[in-house]
Amino acid sequence: MTTTHTLFDDAVQRVRAGTTAQSEAISLLAQLTAEEKLGLLDGDQDFWSGMAEMTQGYNRTPIVMGCVDRVGLPGLRFSDGPRGVVMGASTAFPVSMARGATWDLALEERIGIAIGAEVRAQGGNFFGGVCINLPRHPAWGRAQETYGEDSYALGEFGGALTRGVRHHAMAVSKHFALNSMENGRFVVNVTADDATLHEVYLPHFRRTVEAGVDGIMTAYNSVNGEWAGQNEILMESILRGQWDFQGVTVSDFLLGLRDAGKSLHAGLDVEEPFQQQRAQHLEADLDAGRASWADVDRAGRRILATQIAFYARELDDAPSIDVVFSYEHRALAREAAATAAVLLKNDDVNGQPLLPLDASSLRQVAVIGRLAGLANTGDEGSSNVHTPHVTTPLEGIRTALPGASVDFVEADDPSAAATSAASADVAIVVVGYTSADEGEYLGNIMTSHPNLLSLFPPAPEGVDLGALMDAASDGGMVMGSAIGGDRRSLRLRPIDADIIRATVAANPRTVVVIVTAGAVITEEWRDEVPAVLIGWYNGSEGGTALADVLLGHHDTTGRLPYSIPLDESHLPFLDIDATEITYDRWHGQRLLDRDGNAAAFPLGFGLSYTTFSIDQVTVSPVVDEHFDATVSVSNTGDRPGRHVVQLYAVIDANDFPRRVLVGFTPVWLEAGETKTVTVEGSTRPTNRWTDDGFVPASPSVVIEAAAFSGDKEAATATLDLL
Repeated sequence: MTTTHTLFDDAVQRVRAGTTAQSEAISLLAQLTAEEKLGLLDGDQDFWSGMAEMTQGYNRTPIVMGCVDRVGLPGLRFSDGPRGVVMGASTAFPVSMARGATWDLALEERIGIAIGAEVRAQGGNFFGGVCINLPRHPAWGRAQETYGEDSYALGEFGGALTRGVRHHAMAVSKHFALNSMENGRFVVNVTADDATLHEVYLPHFRRTVEAGVDGIMTAYNSVNGEWAGQNEILMESILRGQWDFQGVTVSDFLLGLRDAGKSLHAGLDVEEPFQQQRAQHLEADLDAGRASWADVDRAGRRILATQIAFYARELDDAPSIDVVFSYEHRALAREAAATAAVLLKNDDVNGQPLLPLDASSLRQVAVIGRLAGLANTGDEGSSNVHTPHVTTPLEGIRTALPGASVDFVEADDPSAAATSAASADVAIVVVGYTSADEGEYLGNIMTSHPNLLSLFPPAPEGVDLGALMDAASDGGMVMGSAIGGDRRSLRLRPIDADIIRATVAANPRTVVVIVTAGAVITEEWRDEVPAVLIGWYNGSEGGTALADVLLGHHDTTGRLPYSIPLDESHLPFLDIDATEITYDRWHGQRLLDRDGNAAAFPLGFGLSYTTFSIDQVTVSPVVDEHFDATVSVSNTGDRPGRHVVQLYAVIDANDFPRRVLVGFTPVWLEAGETKTVTVEGSTRPTNRWTDDGFVPASPSVVIEAAAFSGDKEAATATLDLL
């Protein structure tokens, strides 16, 4: 039997034998026709047929860009994310913000391996779900798609997910850059000076480049007066020139660029996802000199080299389709959801902390709130994972307590909640948000800004453009049911607060579980409640994991990936409908610190079912922007648990954050056990950007080994930077 080798296969084999992907890309590109070269630069599907498919279900199968069958080039076969694989019926992991609350990079890398396997098993090779935008303000509707407010943590988690996904698929980080407003994302111009860019909004993208990320997706918004998808400073000067990125740049879908030739010349390699602006205009732009065939060849080399290099790597064994929503992946989703739960408050009731609950003593349980019985894994836009089953909080609690009577009050009725709670051994109130409250947003943006429709090819006969746009406005069906947008309030619905008060008045043994991605201000009701837990949008097995945590089968190990303010006035200015906005370096915990405002809960905060102490820290000298902190940590309680050792650098410098995160690691300890752990730290967050590049903001810093930002019980050591 003979085996047919394609030109692409031959190139891959030569790279495995010792040549470079770049040299093979040059050779392969020379064998493509002019038409095939142009075909690399956008999607393979006709725009309007692709749009019709997306209205029936977004990204249910791979979206293919640049496949050339003649030479065996597979093309970029896209699947969206990040809480799992959007294609098919896949495993929904907890949203990225919940995974950020685990502070566990090894766990995130395992999730990346699982996601990559589900991409590959369903015919994909290009996972666009390494989402690492920094949420400048907690009202950002897509905060659930990223890991937290801190650039250092974002970079570490983005790198971990990248490493995991790349066992099976190419990884794409997004949205480059300054994308943290949802309602105005297609029209807003974000202004930031160089220091803000390099110190706050770009370092996490650099870390994914260092982790080997294969693609960078640009943002919709404009940055300093130029759309991100055609911003030469971002793509060529910084991404390629400063960071030596060797992969492929791709646009965000449909509206990610405004000028075909300009985007190509500026360094955007692929227009996603269909034949759109470049198919209409690029040949004319080439003829007119607005872009050149050298630009085409440059993009073509990058596109080919990225795929050749990836397929030449030693990948894990190809998984079967059975890996999708497998028992192992569901177990991993359950582990992640349990690890992510953040206990904000756990006061004594009748002489002991309310949580964990003793299952053997529970005969009657009141489960209250519309969200308790709802499959609620996050927004329903482009990140929606169509998982076959979601274990709701109600289902998880009932399954975990087979001998108890569980009464469910779904209605928004404080009186009914109080009645149910009054006769129960414990009341569990599940409140928070859904995709209607926060998430991806299309709304009426394209009808209110009709100039955006000019970016679409002329509609063929029989296509009702108005009806299509109405569908997008009503339910966002082009990119899923994208209706949430940015939050206009950081508080619960007033009726939720009323239900909480009525419940706890009827039964002091009340636990409040908050389903959210971003910060929720709880000042108007929190003092009345003994126990408050952030449960997140926590994936396919979230209800099971919630029961694990409430009943103490799993310690409360989550720590906040952001700060929660006492009041909205303590946050940066935000107008979610703005078309112009300026970002500076001040947001989150660093803004609270600068202004002297105490947090309701600081960055990194979270309670355990046991107690810990950090007794000593020593630091090694800095080598290549890294140092090691050796930390002694003890479990001072009477049950096993997991602590997160967090390293903060305290800096004495003008116009620079007082305290920055520089390292972290989780550690499990038995009751009474002491361990010495080594935490790798980075000096990058302590550097200031200047015209000459990065320099230390101060000659030395104090390293705090802490339980959270500003921990008064932290152990300290001095680290010299110069």
